Amino acid sequence: MTAAATTAPLPPLLLPAYSTSTLAELMPGIGHHLGVPGCDHDPLTLPPSSRYVVVLVDGLGWQLLRRASRDVPYLGGLLRQGQSITSGVPSTTVTSLTSLGTGLPPGQHGMVGYTARIPDTGEILNALTWESDLLGRAVQPRSTFFERAVAAGVAVSSVGLQRFAGSGLTEAALRGADFVPFEHERAEETRISLIQQAVARGDRSLVYAYERQLDHVGHSSGCDSEDWLRQLIRVDAMCDRIRDALPDDVVLVITGDHGMVDIPTSHQVLAEDEPDLMAGVDALAGEGRFRQLYVDHDNPEAVAARWRDLLGDRAWVRTREEAIDEGWFGPVAGNVRERYGHVLVAMRDTWAVMTRQYPRELSLVGMHGSLTPAEMLVPLLIA
Repeated sequence: MTAAATTAPLPPLLLPAYSTSTLAELMPGIGHHLGVPGCDHDPLTLPPSSRYVVVLVDGLGWQLLRRASRDVPYLGGLLRQGQSITSGVPSTTVTSLTSLGTGLPPGQHGMVGYTARIPDTGEILNALTWESDLLGRAVQPRSTFFERAVAAGVAVSSVGLQRFAGSGLTEAALRGADFVPFEHERAEETRISLIQQAVARGDRSLVYAYERQLDHVGHSSGCDSEDWLRQLIRVDAMCDRIRDALPDDVVLVITGDHGMVDIPTSHQVLAEDEPDLMAGVDALAGEGRFRQLYVDHDNPEAVAARWRDLLGDRAWVRTREEAIDEGWFGPVAGNVRERYGHVLVAMRDTWAVMTRQYPRELSLVGMHGSLTPAEMLVPLLIA
């Protein structure tokens, strides 16, 4: 395999502006208006209120929404006054939800990817499925924004599927909120009613609501598919109905956790089919668009050089130290550093590095995780 030739300029690497305009600033910005100690300012300039509802739509990228704006009148209308912010790195749900829930960049909260190695046990933890005996609080011990807000007297609720109650990721990223469950995703009237009831609690309130179907359809059918657009149209109507159900003094915030790009099967590089890629790699984690390579016996710089030589301009390849120095993760705490791979591989254009270790990922169409604008930028819409 030789490095692919570039026929057109590729999008640049997009670094997050931590402390200024990322998902990590959203909850502390709300906290500033709700009087939560430690939330001294609001860099996102949100409208002041004593009640907020935050709807996070998994997979709602800024560029995807702008492309489809004519098909979604409610969200498209909000775009005119909206702004883009970024996820952290990698641009993936585990990392983004934890940044949202803690108000911290990834290098501080330590939920460093879809799958990553836990130094204390050596296991590769899938933080979405959480098939592990590890406790969420042990993996992510920093206090969450929800815990701090509750301690300050704010009524905080998380409206989500029953199956997410008490999950490892919920405990790691979002603990502290009163979990308000619903059984079925199609029961939108129930969900809207629960949001409406939750935001009326107390003198000051915050409701977090999570919507996941857009991301699921994007992974299975692609974000360029008619199925994906139908899901976005449904989400658009649901957000409109949520706004209609809320009192005028409630601020509704709609955002996403990452964008998405479709990957042709011809652009899937199978790591096991390239001996030079796996040489010296003791463990492979992350996901197709953002691989984390753990190198226990070889020289990480030598491994990085082999990946650069083979992938060429299809990827940004960095050693852990290079990525940290460039600011990919924000300031990195000492107990978090070893969770990152010794080599990080962020894919460009429409390429992905796949592995037979995780056969289910071979069927994915839409993917995310890298540092392209299509994956990093998410909308911040205020209704």
